[in-house]
Amino acid sequence: MITHASADLLFTGGTVHTGDPDNPRATAVAVTAGIVTALDADALAQAGPGTEHVDLAGGALLPSFGDGHVHPIMGGLGLNGVPVRGLTSVEQIVAAVAAYATEHPDTEWIQGDSFDPWLAEDGRFDARWLDEAVPDRPVVLHSMDHHTLWVNSEALRRAGLTAETPEPADGVIVRRPDGAPLGTLREFGAMAPVTALIPEPTLEQQVEALLAATRLLAAAGVTWVQDAWVEPHQVEPWIAAASSGRLSVRANLAFLLQPEHWREQLDALPELRARVERGAAGRVTAHSVKFFADGVIESGTAALLQPYTDCPHSHGVANWGPEQLAEAVAAADRAGFQAHIHAIGDAGIRQALDAVEATATRNGPRDRRPVLAHVQLLDPADLPRFAALGVIANFEPLWAQTDPLMTELTIPRIGPDRGRHQYRIAALLASGAAVSFGSDWPVTRYEPLAGLATAVTRQTPAGLPAEGWLPEERITTAQALAAYSAGVAHQAFEDGRWGVIRPGTRADLVQLAADPYTVPPGGLASTPVLGTWLGGTRTHTA
Repeated sequence: MITHASADLLFTGGTVHTGDPDNPRATAVAVTAGIVTALDADALAQAGPGTEHVDLAGGALLPSFGDGHVHPIMGGLGLNGVPVRGLTSVEQIVAAVAAYATEHPDTEWIQGDSFDPWLAEDGRFDARWLDEAVPDRPVVLHSMDHHTLWVNSEALRRAGLTAETPEPADGVIVRRPDGAPLGTLREFGAMAPVTALIPEPTLEQQVEALLAATRLLAAAGVTWVQDAWVEPHQVEPWIAAASSGRLSVRANLAFLLQPEHWREQLDALPELRARVERGAAGRVTAHSVKFFADGVIESGTAALLQPYTDCPHSHGVANWGPEQLAEAVAAADRAGFQAHIHAIGDAGIRQALDAVEATATRNGPRDRRPVLAHVQLLDPADLPRFAALGVIANFEPLWAQTDPLMTELTIPRIGPDRGRHQYRIAALLASGAAVSFGSDWPVTRYEPLAGLATAVTRQTPAGLPAEGWLPEERITTAQALAAYSAGVAHQAFEDGRWGVIRPGTRADLVQLAADPYTVPPGGLASTPVLGTWLGGTRTHTA
């Protein structure tokens, strides 16, 4: 107990799941000056005339959630534009584009975010379909995984993409039989000629998008986020949002390093890091760098050890050469940055692990906590390397289900045998590896409770399959909650500061309407979040 005359907050009337293995449950929590000061009877003793009493109403209080891989500015901006998320056919999307263009006659670039890539056969979307809605202004739609663009003919024309355009090294221009671009652009090398033409949103627009995104995250019980893709122009929105006092989360930024320019980009990062530390102290840090080792399986761009089942001449796209990635990761490490590596295919994962191992050899021992994000298709030989190398496996657990993305695009591309080696969350935990959870929003839902339900059941929202997909990879509710709290705190180098409830920890807390240990696992996703506190300050009220 930390002695205080009177607590600011006193939580009672429900079950407190502390996340502390030495003291897993409590009945009351006292908070003063943003810090947990006592539990149980000691907490009740700190009640005073100025104490705010929070009645848990038979529900539960837990450590708040962290999101170990999310894109708040991108997601906030995507809340505007053509509402294509969740539409169930190409025809619906085209109609939505037409309606938006009519309602916004002065908008030069028509943009939409997060259409489902399985709505067209083999993920091949035709520019001419969008031309029917808008022939005279460029239309640019991002797929839900943000590794594919569907564009109309005007966007192709402005970008100068023709049958004569050579294939980029780090992307795929899907083509018609005559070589002309179809309208589907996969990975950043193919998308860049279009995205480079889109006007950047203003600082004010980015700040408002960021604030809107963090309000949503707070409403889902999240108090800390890893922005997993930050470019230099996005530093100011984070600083401005933090300075405004309206930022609903704490954050760490991961600066993007790209194969072509990584040395110059890395040279600029120490000053950017210092700007964040000066301008957003206490709210935002900037100690990570982001690498894309490969693409995604559904687009055929994840790097595989063996060829794609549906495309035997292709192993996918490795964005970096092995030595180049190892050199860049080691250089970033010497500059004091934590590596955060997107790695989805088994070859991409192996290359990332090799880079981490080479970095430790070159630079010597230190507490570096490298992160491999997504870890979708894991070769069994590489599974024990996570624990051995101290690599954090950051999963987006909502992906571990047989939704249409899995059944219509992923499994057909890699086959059922390799399909059984996807999202091996339980196996990695059993090996002693550190695991954290995230959402990758706006790719998929930002609510941790939805991811928790999938991690525990390995089922779709409809409860399929009954036994769970790859049921040996199901984990317990306790393990899933830890991955979304203490696991993310470990990733953030903030173990013991939050992610558990004990005297001396930061009062980053979430109140649920029901006890997650008594709710049927399939019902976790619909459990209401009644309140969120960041350092003892309420950021969400249901």
